[in-house]
Amino acid sequence: MPKPRWIAVLAVLASLTLLAAPGETEVRQGGTLTTGSAPSPALGENIAYNVYLPSGYDRGTDRHPVLYLLHGRGDTMQAWTRVKTVLDDMIRTRRIPPVIAVMPDAPWSERGSWYTDSRYTGADLPGRPVETAFTRDLVAHVDATYRTAPIRQARLVGGYSMGGAGALRFALAHQDLFGAAAVLSPAVYTPLPPSDSSTRDYGAFGKDGEKFSEDVYRELNYPALLPKLDPDLPVRLFVAVGDDEYANPAPADARHDLDFESAALYNAARRSPAISAQLRVMDGGHDWTVWTPAFEQAMAELGPGLSVTPPTGLPAPLYGTPGTDWAGGVAAHADGSLTIGYAAGGNAVLTRAGGWTRQLATPADERLYGVAALPDGGVLAAGYTKGDLDGRHAGNTTDDAFVAALDASGAVRWITQFGVPGVADRLYALTAAPDGGAYVAGYTKGSLDGTSNGDKDAILARLAPGGEVSWIRQYGGTGEDKAYGIAADASNVYVTGSAGAALPGTTGPGGWLAGFTTDGTRKWAATAGGTADDRLNAVTITTTGLAVATGRSGGDACTVAYTSQGTRRWQHTLATPAADEGAAVTPLAGGEVEVAGYTRGRVSVQAGGADVLTLRLDGRGRQLAAAQLGTARDDAVDPFAEPNLYATTTPSGEVAITGLTYGAPKGGVALGNGDVFLVRTS
Repeated sequence: MPKPRWIAVLAVLASLTLLAAPGETEVRQGGTLTTGSAPSPALGENIAYNVYLPSGYDRGTDRHPVLYLLHGRGDTMQAWTRVKTVLDDMIRTRRIPPVIAVMPDAPWSERGSWYTDSRYTGADLPGRPVETAFTRDLVAHVDATYRTAPIRQARLVGGYSMGGAGALRFALAHQDLFGAAAVLSPAVYTPLPPSDSSTRDYGAFGKDGEKFSEDVYRELNYPALLPKLDPDLPVRLFVAVGDDEYANPAPADARHDLDFESAALYNAARRSPAISAQLRVMDGGHDWTVWTPAFEQAMAELGPGLSVTPPTGLPAPLYGTPGTDWAGGVAAHADGSLTIGYAAGGNAVLTRAGGWTRQLATPADERLYGVAALPDGGVLAAGYTKGDLDGRHAGNTTDDAFVAALDASGAVRWITQFGVPGVADRLYALTAAPDGGAYVAGYTKGSLDGTSNGDKDAILARLAPGGEVSWIRQYGGTGEDKAYGIAADASNVYVTGSAGAALPGTTGPGGWLAGFTTDGTRKWAATAGGTADDRLNAVTITTTGLAVATGRSGGDACTVAYTSQGTRRWQHTLATPAADEGAAVTPLAGGEVEVAGYTRGRVSVQAGGADVLTLRLDGRGRQLAAAQLGTARDDAVDPFAEPNLYATTTPSGEVAITGLTYGAPKGGVALGNGDVFLVRTS
C-alpha cells in the first residue's frame, strides 16, 4: 500500500535535513567502540584492546590525540568502555578535541601485574614485562594503525586503582612518551604498602623467587622517580580520590588510606619542577561513582592541552651567563641589525647581534630596562645602578637612574646618572626623542620634582641629545605608583604604569595611561582595571596616531587605545582560565599593533608553564591572530610574576621579541638560572 503523501513529504524533508547537516548527525551518533590486537615481541603474544574512535573518524584525514586507559586489578578491558558517553559528550560540546581512546587488557600475573616488568620467577605467577610491552609495543602499534601524532603532547595515560598506579608509573618513567596523566584512586603507597595490600601478592614487585621485594618496590615507586624527572619534558598530572575510600582498620596503617596517599602523592609531585599537578577529592568510594566524574574532570583539565602539533620553541642561541640574567630591551636599526640589552652577572650588557658587545658595569649591580635606536646607528639604554656608573657618584649604594648613549660601534658617548641620595630611583622605560635625546620613566622613593606623594611616585624625565637632564616630572598619589612604559612623537609623550591608589586625574587604583606635552605638562590620565594588582606595562604610537597600551586587568591581557586628547577608542581583552598579561606593544603598518606578553593558559599549543604570547590587533582593536611559543619552563615572566619582555618592529616589518626564559631553546642549551632569548616573528 502506498504511503500517504504527507509521510512521503516528511521523509524527503528528513533526508534533506540529513544531507544539509551531516556534521550534526555524526555528532549525535557519537564515536564507535571496536576491538583490536597489538603484537608484542616483549610478551611473545598479542595485547587485546578496545578502542574508541571519535565520530567521523572513518571519513576523515585528521590526526588525533590518544588516551591510554588502564584498568584496575582483576578487571578487564571492558571496564573503561563505560566512559564512551563521557567522551561523546565532551567532544560534542568541544570541551576536548576529538580523541582516540585505547583500553588495553592486562590479564598477566592473574590480573595483578601493576603494569610493571615483573622480576618474579615463581611458577605460580610467572612475571611478565608488561611495562615494556605497553610503552613500547602497544604505543608503536597504535601509532602505526591509527591516525595519531607520535609526540608526547598527543598522549595521555590514565587509570584507576592498580591502573592509576600504572598510569603514574608510565607518566613518570616514560616522559618521552606521555605528556599528561589522569591518576584515579591510585594504589600507590609510601614508603611501603601495608601488610595486607595486594601489591605484595602477585609478583609485580617481586624478584627471583621472592614475590615481594621492598627494594624493587622502592625502586619503581614515585618517590624514586620524582628526583630524576627532566623539567624540559613537563608532565601534567591530575590526581583524584574518593572521600569514602577503604579505611585500613589497623591504626598503624591509616597512613595508607588512599585519600591520604593521594594527598601525599599530590604534595610530592607539585614540588617537582617537571610537574604541574591538580588534586580532587570526590564524593564516593573505590568505584565508578568516583571514577566516572573524576575522569570527566580530568579530561576537562588535561584534554584541551592535548595537541597533535608540537609547541613552537624558542630559537638558539640564548644570551647570558650561568647565573641569573634578565632581558633589558631590543632596538631595530635602519640597516636591519638589532641591539639587545640584558642584565648578566649583575652588569648591564648591550650586544649588537653579529657585532659588538659592551658592558656598563660597576662592582655593584646594574639592570637594564630599555634600549632604543638612534638615527645614526647608535643606541640609547636606561635602567638603574647601585654603583658609580658615570664617575660622578662616588659612594652611591642605593638605586640610581641612569641613561647611556653609545655610537654605532658600541663606544660610550655619555652616561647620565641621577637620583635622590639614600633612596631608590629606577628607570623602567625608555624611548628616543626626535632630536636624538631621550624620554625615560620609572619611579622614585624620594623627591625629584617637588614633594613625594606616597610610598613611590612615578617619574618622567627628558634628556637632551648630549645627556643633560632637561626636566623631571613626578606623578603619584597616596599609594605605590610606578611607570613601566613610554612612547613619544613630535607632539606627545605617553606614559603607562600601576597605581596603588587614585592618581591625580583618575578615580581609582590599577593600570594607568597618561598623556603629556613634550615639555612634561600632563594633559590627561585614564585607568584600565580596578585593583592595585592591575597595570599597563607598555605603550606605543600607531601609524594612525593612537596611543596603544597593554598590560593586565583582572588576570587577563588587556590592551587599550586612546587618542592624543585622551578619548578611548577601543579595548581588547584576551582571557584564558589562567594568567595572561601584555608586556610589550609595537606598531605595524595600517594602524595595526603586535602585542607580546605571557600566558599560562592555552592560546594555541602550550609549551610549558608560562609561554610567550603574541597577539596581532587591527586599527580598531579586533584580533587578527594569536599564538604562543616557548620552552618547557617559564618564559617571559620571572618567579615574582613580573613580565620581562620587549618588542620592536624591524624595517622589514618583522617583530623582534626578547625576553627571559628558564628553559632550553630548540637545538640549544640553557646557560644558567634564567637566560635571554631573541626571536623574530612575521
